[in-house]
Amino acid sequence: MKKILQIASAFIGIIVGAGFASGQEILQYFTSFGYIGTIGVIVSTALFTYLGMILTRLGSQTQTTSHRDVIYFISGRHLGIIVDYIIVFTLFGVGVVMIAGAGSIFNQQFGLPAFVGITTMTIIVMLTVMLDIHRVVQIIASIAPFLIFMVMLISIYSLLTMDHSFAKMEPIALEQTSAVSNWLLSAVNYVSYNIALGASMALVMGGAEPNRRKATIGGLLGGLGIGILILFNHLAIFSNMELVANYEMPILKIADEMSPILGMVYSVILFGMIFNTAVSMFFSFSARFKPSGTSAFRRFSIITILLAFALSFVGFTKLVSFFYPFIGYMGLFLIVVLIIAPFRLRSHAKK
Repeated sequence: MKKILQIASAFIGIIVGAGFASGQEILQYFTSFGYIGTIGVIVSTALFTYLGMILTRLGSQTQTTSHRDVIYFISGRHLGIIVDYIIVFTLFGVGVVMIAGAGSIFNQQFGLPAFVGITTMTIIVMLTVMLDIHRVVQIIASIAPFLIFMVMLISIYSLLTMDHSFAKMEPIALEQTSAVSNWLLSAVNYVSYNIALGASMALVMGGAEPNRRKATIGGLLGGLGIGILILFNHLAIFSNMELVANYEMPILKIADEMSPILGMVYSVILFGMIFNTAVSMFFSFSARFKPSGTSAFRRFSIITILLAFALSFVGFTKLVSFFYPFIGYMGLFLIVVLIIAPFRLRSHAKK
């Protein structure tokens, strides 16, 4: 059971990085549609649960150390090339967004220049990526429970202390910028880009677990956990639209309003979640091109992270609103491949 929960927690940790934990993604993809955005959350939860289960199961079944072999196996030679490079592009791009998110935390919470947060995150990510896969998974899994607890606490408090009804908050919510124009497409796009960014590490993580049943249940619980967190995050933001409408990190602002000390604690956890996703992205990206644990892997990782450091100064909100939907549309290829993967594997086993 401990291993199942570790896989589930690590899967949550991979997905819920800067945009999710800050509330910015949830605001753009769900809350900006008002009431109907809640139905979008339910659609996303169902998809996350199924796809999380499939990813870790595939990883365990193939005992992979990189996403490349699995993707080509389930996609075929030609589609495999497309999906492979979509994942590669996503890993690097989201890594850049995570580093930019660290800058936003330091600026909003502490009034420090974004450069300080960006530099700090770059250094610790660079050091962590040097570790082996088992240690990286343990680090990622250890931080996620703190976020789960804090999001639940903030959300429940927000709902219990609402000054205005959701009906009054909805017009403000509808005025916010949406990442995608249609609520249903937005929900699918959100899952698509998150699976594109989490697929590689989830496959590698599953590959590190020889027990297929444990890997499968871990992925399923992780996907379900992500859906529940989305719901609580969405309700917290929706109930405080008047307060958070103009902030890059809505959940952090709510935590600050509850208590400056709580805001400080949440900013540390948020920094940890950004760190989780950044490590996952750069580790998986480097493992795609170089064998992990080798000196070539370490050199490649350092060069990649330094390049991401330079690109992160574009700005967090801009990167989320423009880059993420694009990844989401590309990631639809991967969603289709994963949905049909069990049937392809069954057919392969019979042959």
